[in-house]
Amino acid sequence: MTATASPQTTVLAEQRVDGPTRPAKHRMSAKTLRWQIGLYVLLLVLALVYIYPFLVQVATSFKTDAAAAADPISLVPQPFTWAAYERLFLNSDFPVWFGNSVVVTVFVTAGRVFFNSLAGYALARLQFRGRGIVFAGLVAVMAVPAVVLLIPKFLVINQLGMYDSYAGMILPLLVDAAGVFIMKNFFESIPPSVEEQARIDGAGTFRIFWSVVLPMARPALITIVILSFQGSWNELSHFVISTQSPELTTLTKGVASLASGQLSQGSQFPLKLAAAALMTIPVAVVFFIFQRRIMNASEGAVKE
Repeated sequence: MTATASPQTTVLAEQRVDGPTRPAKHRMSAKTLRWQIGLYVLLLVLALVYIYPFLVQVATSFKTDAAAAADPISLVPQPFTWAAYERLFLNSDFPVWFGNSVVVTVFVTAGRVFFNSLAGYALARLQFRGRGIVFAGLVAVMAVPAVVLLIPKFLVINQLGMYDSYAGMILPLLVDAAGVFIMKNFFESIPPSVEEQARIDGAGTFRIFWSVVLPMARPALITIVILSFQGSWNELSHFVISTQSPELTTLTKGVASLASGQLSQGSQFPLKLAAAALMTIPVAVVFFIFQRRIMNASEGAVKE
């Protein structure tokens, strides 16, 4: 006769089989937890290493010249003073620098958003002779270092009579190759069927671009806004070759003059770092406002 296992015997056998595997699972989860803790500790250390110079910059801006020279990397200003900021706003051309940077950045950002979008849409949708050559030239411009173009840019600005003016500061920056490249790739990701209904209703090319396609490109537009704002706000080399009047000095040019010691005597660490700290605030504000919308491909998605 064949022995038949009872239900109780089967349950006990399953418990004996499953029993030894549970500690292994617990050991695996504990090992994973240790790896995660180690990873977070490493990331925290790297974050502190990365942010420490910025903390030193902010702390030093509230020190006296003597305290900054004696202990330059301390994070505790002793004594605490607003002297550097008072001198920047009351006894220097810092407000003029700031105003010039605001004017240039606003116009350049608005211009890049508009013209980069137009050029990107033309390369993505319009069929015209030489489109491939234009795109190849665009990629070639992206590969050329900006410093190589400084002398030709100066010659063109001077020849057109725009040297030492807002026009010479703004117009050459209204379009950038990287922005056109980003907009072209995003427009190509939008199905052409979206535009067919508007074209059937009699809408022209610009109307389709402005009313149909451009609202769908909001993630790419926000990316262009951030990159354009940051690029024009931090631009230096272009302003060096396009202006010479003190009335047209921007923040980057003025802070560079402070850092080189042209406008002050001695180390003047608090003054220089206070100007640099104030310069970073607008870019940080814009980035933190729009960071969640940078190239969010889920927005504007269309199902065919």
